[in-house]
Amino acid sequence: GDDRARDVTITAMSESVAFHDVARALSEAGSTVLAAEAHGYLCGALCVRRDFSLAEWLDEILPDGSTADHGRFESLREASDATLSGTEMEFQPLLPDDKEPLAARGEALGAWCQGFLYGFGAAGTANRSVLPESVSEFLADLARISQVGDVGSEAEEAEEAAYAELVEFVRV
Repeated sequence: GDDRARDVTITAMSESVAFHDVARALSEAGSTVLAAEAHGYLCGALCVRRDFSLAEWLDEILPDGSTADHGRFESLREASDATLSGTEMEFQPLLPDDKEPLAARGEALGAWCQGFLYGFGAAGTANRSVLPESVSEFLADLARISQVGDVGSEAEEAEEAAYAELVEFVRV
């Protein structure tokens, strides 16, 4: 039972398949929200409220009156919740795979961070003064990462390494 659920979770969070499937599902539903941003929003909200529902998330990422198939979104919500609450450090932000150009991956990482910050705030963290300092520092770091830009200003290897470090920081 438990191993099978974990396998399903890992499969659902597969970077290349899930990212493009979610991006396509959002587009088909008429949403202008980027897949990475939608996932960031979900994760930020789940970090504040474990009971953050699929309906609440879909209200934010899909246009009013959308008749989109919610199956892909439900799978992603369940997988994200499971990996965020797990103890195995399996969580992965939903980002394009390494075959995509670095500029697109950097933009997606910035959008994921922006989504996380929005979801974290919108899900009920009105009193930021009671947050532990480490959480406040992490949120400030995400705000800086969300401003990632100027791809092409460094050597390609250095930029790839910097991107990988940022993704790992966000993941952990």
